[in-house]
Amino acid sequence: MPIVFCPFCANLLILSRADTGGNRLECRTCPYEHPIDKPIYSRKNFPRKEKEDVFGGPGAWDNAQKGKVQCDSGTCNGNEAAFFQVQIRSADEPMTTFYKCMTCGHRWRDNN
Repeated sequence: MPIVFCPFCANLLILSRADTGGNRLECRTCPYEHPIDKPIYSRKNFPRKEKEDVFGGPGAWDNAQKGKVQCDSGTCNGNEAAFFQVQIRSADEPMTTFYKCMTCGHRWRDNN
């Protein structure tokens, strides 16, 4: 555990550049310096949680309206998509339309 407070005046130590090219922790009120000779960090990888679809889960698109819309992905030539509209911004802004291609399953949205 690194020293974060000065042992003499109990002020918070700040990170600064040492004359030797490394880093150090130093006190702003007294001449105390603590050289940092090894990296101080920690990295944690947390497991990803499985999230449900925001708009109702796996069956949300089953009862959605369908219309003739060109797929937004560059590789699909599908021309039918399921869609629904949601007011996600303020009332004076247009509704946002969410699409799902019936051919490839690609999802996109349009803010009109």
